[in-house]
Amino acid sequence: MNEIVAHGDYRQALETVKQRIQAAQVRAVLAVNAELLALYWDVGRTLTSLQQERGWGAAVVEQMAKDLQSAYPGMAGFSRTSLFAMRQFYVFFGAQHEFVPQAVGQIPWGHVRTLLAKIKDVDVALLYARACVENGWSRVVLERQIEQQFHLRAGKSVGNFATTLPMPQSELVQQTLKDPYVFDFLTLGPQALERDIENQLVGQITRFLLELGKGFAYLGRQVPMSINGKDYFLDLLFYHTRLKCHIVVELKAGEFKPEYIGKLNFYLSAVDDLLRSEGDQPTIGLILCKTKDKLDVEYALRDIQKPMGVSSFITKDIPLDVQAQLPTVAEIEEELKLA
Repeated sequence: MNEIVAHGDYRQALETVKQRIQAAQVRAVLAVNAELLALYWDVGRTLTSLQQERGWGAAVVEQMAKDLQSAYPGMAGFSRTSLFAMRQFYVFFGAQHEFVPQAVGQIPWGHVRTLLAKIKDVDVALLYARACVENGWSRVVLERQIEQQFHLRAGKSVGNFATTLPMPQSELVQQTLKDPYVFDFLTLGPQALERDIENQLVGQITRFLLELGKGFAYLGRQVPMSINGKDYFLDLLFYHTRLKCHIVVELKAGEFKPEYIGKLNFYLSAVDDLLRSEGDQPTIGLILCKTKDKLDVEYALRDIQKPMGVSSFITKDIPLDVQAQLPTVAEIEEELKLA
């Protein structure tokens, strides 16, 4: 038996079986969820039809909730509140769709309830539903993304991807990047430098990656590149598993300046030569700065042949007057001695 366990062929076969089991479990969960949402859709359609044709109003919802709970005691999900939500589900999406939209059918009912509560436009709700499917957002993350207006930021980075990358890679890259990025988990003073931003982003790497989006794999900070006997350092280096390419991120604490493009172009050439492997797509550059003028960025990128974009970012700044009131390290140490 131990010989079997130790054999490479057995371990590989076991891993294949485990992957098949996991895939089947996922498909089963998705199938159950889709069937549940189809049921809720039909209930909502029935209630809407009764209200419109019979003019029974809210009374029919309350009566059906009472009868269903009596018929199926102990079965959750058919309260008065839930039935009103099912009716809202059908009315909201049913104006444009005969059946449950594909993306919506792949997310949990709790996610759907969040969309119904917080989104008024069907197309925007569908965008969030697709984002949930693609990124695996939990309900908490979905609520956060809605609060931060993800739909207004996704795909908005100013870049030259349409002229430097073939389709559909250029479109996929554009959809992957945002503008602005919301780093509200950072706390920076007005005089913060690039290194301060970098330190906090790396210190909160999980939240940083969540804001960047699915597919970003963190490779390192201040990554050394030796070129012609000189040492250069990339602020942040990522590999994107869906785009199949490296992404170089340069941080700028202030306003965008056109000369930043030349430096990033240099870095992209170096990464393509030194790190890019067979099968990788061209390396992408992203400049993250506090502010930018769109026209300045467009002029700076006009004749650049390397794919790159520029986005701004938002943080929680500490006003100078508040910063001045914060105790110094020496003052804190002195307080501890007296305690």
